[in-house]
Amino acid sequence: VQLQASGGGLAQAGGSLRLACAASGRAFSAYHAGWFRQAPGKERKFVAGINRSGYRKDYAEDVQGRFIITRDNVKNTVYLQMSSLEPEDTAVYFCTAGATNWISRNTDSWYYWGQGTLVTVSS
Repeated sequence: VQLQASGGGLAQAGGSLRLACAASGRAFSAYHAGWFRQAPGKERKFVAGINRSGYRKDYAEDVQGRFIITRDNVKNTVYLQMSSLEPEDTAVYFCTAGATNWISRNTDSWYYWGQGTLVTVSS
């Protein structure tokens, strides 16, 4: 599975952005999917995960209520709708797929990774 993330950019605090991750290769619907982010000088951290069907989701505490993960298995795409953005959300965002559990916080659990898209939130 190849993953291509897009949608990053510059936003003001309180604003919104939507990230998209397009998958190609094997049937995307067979994989759990997720988003991680990595701020400068910090480790990559789990943001949100979604199961194969899209009915079950999980979020990191610091984005709960502000971010929404969805997927469209017809379009082979997973989305991350980000609202009420904060400067602390500034990071490179990576989409991922292939873990055995959509709530896994461990980067080693996820098999496929996109190239990352930069989100910068100004105060």
